[in-house]
Amino acid sequence: MPRKPVVANYCTTFLKPEMLHIYRQVTGLTRFETFVICKERREEARFPFPDVRVHPKVRSNFLRRFWLKYIKKEPPIVYRGEYGALMKILERTEVDLMHVYFGHTGVHLLPIIQRWPKPVVVSFHGMDVQPREDKPGYLDNLRELLQTVPLVMVRSDSLRQRLLDLGCPEEKIRMNRTSIPTGDFPLIERETPGADGGWHLVQACRLIEKKGLDLTLRVFAAFALDHPGARLTIAGEGPLEDELRAQAVELGIGDRVRFAGFLKSSELRDLYHDAHLFIHPSRLTADQNQEGVPNSMLEAMSTGLPVLATRHGGIPEAVEEGDTGLLCDEDDEAALLANLQAITTDSGLWRKLGDAAAASVRENFDRARGVEKLEAVYAEALASKSAQ
Repeated sequence: MPRKPVVANYCTTFLKPEMLHIYRQVTGLTRFETFVICKERREEARFPFPDVRVHPKVRSNFLRRFWLKYIKKEPPIVYRGEYGALMKILERTEVDLMHVYFGHTGVHLLPIIQRWPKPVVVSFHGMDVQPREDKPGYLDNLRELLQTVPLVMVRSDSLRQRLLDLGCPEEKIRMNRTSIPTGDFPLIERETPGADGGWHLVQACRLIEKKGLDLTLRVFAAFALDHPGARLTIAGEGPLEDELRAQAVELGIGDRVRFAGFLKSSELRDLYHDAHLFIHPSRLTADQNQEGVPNSMLEAMSTGLPVLATRHGGIPEAVEEGDTGLLCDEDDEAALLANLQAITTDSGLWRKLGDAAAASVRENFDRARGVEKLEAVYAEALASKSAQ
């Protein structure tokens, strides 16, 4: 029986809590053997994996470093010893290709990618297409990366367009959409709230600026004036938590908003089953940080929750306006409130959107199909290298 090809997955941190989508990909492969290379391993209990090779910190000999840096004019990744350490890991296993997660990591590894004789694919997820003003020459290096690798993957058409704008050859770009295990988020039948207007809204995400959580709170506060039983649950962790808690109190909805913290998948499923609507008014930030297709949104849709969101990033590629949810422009508070009022005053629309959302996710974003497409990209990269 021929051996399966081996893919090395390079992810600088394996894994941060918000990187569940990466874990689902790495653990879902069937046609490829795989292992993980990282600089730091986190959340081992949450993300168990049998073969994670932590990149050792290297202390290079002063004379050798001087020679490599000033005589050979090697880049930092070489003269600091990281190149040699990584190559030792790759050489100890019969690796056929490497998948580098995130574009900025690909830029960091560019000297290695250019020297390693085997194919490397890089996947872009959203924040990794933004400019980095603190790193002179970063965009030039990113453009060089896009010319160097045989294939790149993106999670949305908006990210695809960003890479095209950076000069990436169109024929190199492959879609690698977020996918979820829909069986873990089953569709359920829901009843509309009673006379008290007890609508339960939920938003699950990192508590950061691009998620539009401040807008969620303002819109919910206006909605709650006429719906005394309404409540909002915000699930997730992040640097804006204290600020958002204070905003909720200032808006007079501190007792109607629950900050649930980080929830594991089964807890999120239960939260979605208890809710009526998923709200996610993402925005483009000043530093050009944008969404791909949010995992939490797809999980919520899988259970039959309609979506109230913005025309941002990859969201319109997953939410068909008027079919699986209602969309508005970024930071349009009045329009988001109008959409919330429209869906909560028309039970037929609410139910239709929810049923269609569940069907759409199963058709377009199921994990099994996503892994199949990912492995097809790997196979294509191997074939392209063999043809050279």
